[in-house]
Amino acid sequence: MPGIDWVEAVAENVCPGHIPDSLQRLRARGVTVIPHGVSLGLGGAERPDEDRLTALAERAEALIAPLVTEHIAFVRAGGPLTASTRLEAGHLLPVPRTRDALDVLCENIRIAQAALPVPLAVENIAALISWPGEEMTEGQFLYDLVDRTGVRLLIDVANLHTNHVNRGEDPAKALDELPVEAIAYVHVAGGFERDGVWHDSHAHAVPPAVLDILADLASRVRPPGVLLERDENFPEPAELERELATIRETVEQSPNANARPSGVRAETSGVRDQGAPQDNADTEAPRQRLALAQTALLSALVAGTPTPEGFDRSRLAVQARALASKRADVVAKVAPELPEFLAGAYRTHFLAYANDHPMTDGYRHDALAFAEHLLLHGRLEDADVQRQLSDWWLERSGPAPLSRRPAARLARATRRVLLRR
Repeated sequence: MPGIDWVEAVAENVCPGHIPDSLQRLRARGVTVIPHGVSLGLGGAERPDEDRLTALAERAEALIAPLVTEHIAFVRAGGPLTASTRLEAGHLLPVPRTRDALDVLCENIRIAQAALPVPLAVENIAALISWPGEEMTEGQFLYDLVDRTGVRLLIDVANLHTNHVNRGEDPAKALDELPVEAIAYVHVAGGFERDGVWHDSHAHAVPPAVLDILADLASRVRPPGVLLERDENFPEPAELERELATIRETVEQSPNANARPSGVRAETSGVRDQGAPQDNADTEAPRQRLALAQTALLSALVAGTPTPEGFDRSRLAVQARALASKRADVVAKVAPELPEFLAGAYRTHFLAYANDHPMTDGYRHDALAFAEHLLLHGRLEDADVQRQLSDWWLERSGPAPLSRRPAARLARATRRVLLRR
């Protein structure tokens, strides 16, 4: 497709030693590839995991990326800080806009900046729920974050629209308060509204309301880049080209179209910015308070515990259903054999399982745990489905693939002979 000079790839989907051919072809054409992380959890109460930071750094180097991006969100809670089971959201959840959360986020971002070989930009997220007792607007929160850390911003105008519909926040006010000079680039995306709630799907055309916010932003500062997030349900190439052309026109026709872009475009030299302001706030007490609050919220969403005080119970129910549905969708993608074995019963089985089994690790572990649960406790009346599921689970559950274990191969062959008899 002509006119594409840079793309994003979800960082966790890229293996540094085995870059997909598609990305290699893009790199050979001079197309910049930015690794976009989704699992670091910079807004969480714990400090960033060293292994995750190392993996993100490896992907930046493998892709020769000028910067990496992540989200202002938490994705897990519990663990040592709360002496409770660690829970995984499988999704980006909003941090409270409080001084405690800001102190923790600033330190986590400085830790990430020190570990990465290129600059970091962080993204504002879309949310279905609001935290009670917030002390700042989104614009104020982001302004202080940039002021204290020097981090760049990835501004998602679709997320500003989502928060306008779901949380009553004014996108123009957020743009008024943002440090627009810190913008690294911009996201636009599509979604859909159901029962008064906007879902940021990345699978629908960009609506006019999102383009209006993009035009407002472009009238203030020319973005160094704008990226269309489209993760699935891709239209025909001609339709996608028209959508990209509309986005380009929206930026170029703004009153500020001929202005210089903001001065934070990442250079391809890969040299990390050493001039970020330092902040010596003691975060131990804020981390403890944030951990308790985030664990209570996530537990209510995925484990059915009571709604924490101050939250909208009906909106939390919407978020809980969305998390369970997304979890079922992602497990179906990472383990496509499961919906193939279970056919139309897959979703019913999985949602029943998820209702009593919060995710405590990644999606691949979740797929194995779901299969094991069905084998031990499920009511699978079809013997062929039971056998397929059993073979699939045995192949993946050990330290090495079952097919590479001689004794296991013999056991499987023996079982097949017995079944034939």
